[in-house]
Amino acid sequence: MNHRGTRVLRLDALARVEGEAALHLRVEGDTVAETRLRIYEPPRFFEALLAGRGHTEPPDITARICGICPVAYQMSACQAIENACGVTVDGPLAELRRLLYCGEWIESHTLHINLLHAPDFLGRADVVELARVERAAVERGLRLKQVGNAIVEQLGGRPVHPVNVRTGGFYRTPAPDELRPLAERLRQARDDALETVRWVAAFDFPDAVCDHDLFALRDPGRYAVDSGTPAVMTAVGDGRPPRPVPVSDFEQHVEEGQVPHSTALTATLDGRRHLTGPLARYAISGRWLHPVAVEAARDAGLGDPVAGAVCDNPFRSIVVRAVEVVQAVEEALRIIDGYERPSRPAVEVPPRRGSGSGATEAPRGLLYHRYTLTGDGTVTEARIVPPTAQNQAAIEEDVRGTVQARLHRPGPAADDEELTHLCERAIRNHDPCISCAAHFLDVTVERV
Repeated sequence: MNHRGTRVLRLDALARVEGEAALHLRVEGDTVAETRLRIYEPPRFFEALLAGRGHTEPPDITARICGICPVAYQMSACQAIENACGVTVDGPLAELRRLLYCGEWIESHTLHINLLHAPDFLGRADVVELARVERAAVERGLRLKQVGNAIVEQLGGRPVHPVNVRTGGFYRTPAPDELRPLAERLRQARDDALETVRWVAAFDFPDAVCDHDLFALRDPGRYAVDSGTPAVMTAVGDGRPPRPVPVSDFEQHVEEGQVPHSTALTATLDGRRHLTGPLARYAISGRWLHPVAVEAARDAGLGDPVAGAVCDNPFRSIVVRAVEVVQAVEEALRIIDGYERPSRPAVEVPPRRGSGSGATEAPRGLLYHRYTLTGDGTVTEARIVPPTAQNQAAIEEDVRGTVQARLHRPGPAADDEELTHLCERAIRNHDPCISCAAHFLDVTVERV
């Protein structure tokens, strides 16, 4: 719409993002003057809901924050409570937790790759249209998602909002015979996962470079998922080793603040914009990927992660996610093959006065929890910092940079339809989980 020299484009219904948000982009001539990712969903007050609850309740309550990544919230909550109570969960129980997390990575990543993100690269409006021309790929993705759901259901009691997780472990642990059918499905899933890497690696990727600080867990010797120490890489490929940030010091480094255009808090790391998620994990922990995942990454053109290769193109995050699915499949098989049933399903977590924190790697990035308890285990304070809040500034900058590059490209000027599509793609690179449901994104481009 043109009015007195100002052009405003409105896209009222964009599917394939999880939650409700709007993007405002102001273009003056050939310069992007302003980018605002506006999250307008009402606050859900989970931290307030946790106050006054018993110390055994956060895993069940926080699982309701997200229907796609409930395990991430449960595991971070368990870690924080156990840390406050001076309890360590290790051995077979810790391995079962990691297996449960692998199931969530498989189902969440494949949902994003095959149903939400791939249509962007293949010029299709949605997965229904994609299935008409890439039926085998969509079916492959659905098979992978079913395997991930089956793992979560086996260990968690149901595939969404698991009910078998508790502080200290589980209410019930499976016998080895119960996991063998999963192993058979995972061996078949390995082929699907490797084929998915080959499929997405052949997509046409726009040129782009992210220069955000990268923030992810680091657990030397293995690819960090359910444990580790947060670490920051100050710039992609600058050669400096990741700098550790102890979980106990997280809030001294990561600061959340309110911005006028969003109901979600926006976080900075030591005052700088930062990015969590697959690109950060690959840069910080890539050398510890399973050999099969390493080979898949090399063949996909991501370089050699063992030698410290990083991926700095956010559009190629879909390839890194596909490699992480291979990693999760191989890790799940390793755990099942070596599994021996624990002597008890959980260790006791007696309450004590104090504060504890925990962090795990949700599919979308690092998730932090902190709880303060009274002597009888009552929660007096809860703090939850999700990946999307940490990534919001990086997403805005990636949108700005992507559009700016297009405006400066020789050739015909970009129209509003092309710019809108670029914005959508740049946002979906990060698979933002704006809420636990997939709704719509409004995009407004204002030209002056």
